[in-house]
Amino acid sequence: MAHLLWALPRLPLREVSARALRGQGASFGHVVRSRHRDAGSLTKCEPSLSKSEWQKKLTPEQFYVTREKGTEPPFSGIYLNNKEPGMYHCVCCDSPLFSSEKKFCSGTGWPSFSEAHGTSGADESNTGILRSLDTSLGSARTEVICKQCEAHLGHVFPDGPEPTGQRFCINSVALKFKPSKH
Repeated sequence: MAHLLWALPRLPLREVSARALRGQGASFGHVVRSRHRDAGSLTKCEPSLSKSEWQKKLTPEQFYVTREKGTEPPFSGIYLNNKEPGMYHCVCCDSPLFSSEKKFCSGTGWPSFSEAHGTSGADESNTGILRSLDTSLGSARTEVICKQCEAHLGHVFPDGPEPTGQRFCINSVALKFKPSKH
């Protein structure tokens, strides 16, 4: 635990407005500041659906995980052992998030990835994710959120394989897999 807390300040976090994390502003887009670009740059996010609209669009489990920041039980996800080549998209908005080329078996019970799709070195500005500090369980973790629709995807930890050293631990129900066309 001490190692995790020591590493957290060194992880590249993105600043997400409290309003964005609460899911407010359902009828208007909002702006998120990112540390990965120059201090004045902004990323425009699409408007979010209302709670009842999300409930109609998603299964109860998808809604619980993506909109209420839940977690699926370990070793239960349909993509945990998926080895097909392709792309993992957000189940809510279809934004591409993770490539199967960066997927690895972490033994933790959730699909794990060493980096987000669109990552260039340490730069995540062209990815479909945001990072946010999560203290909901009384300790500091880094939450992974869909940049497009603010869906909760999972968390990222500093104990992954080289060269990134990251383990994106993502809920299967937050993802939609699209196989590569052969």
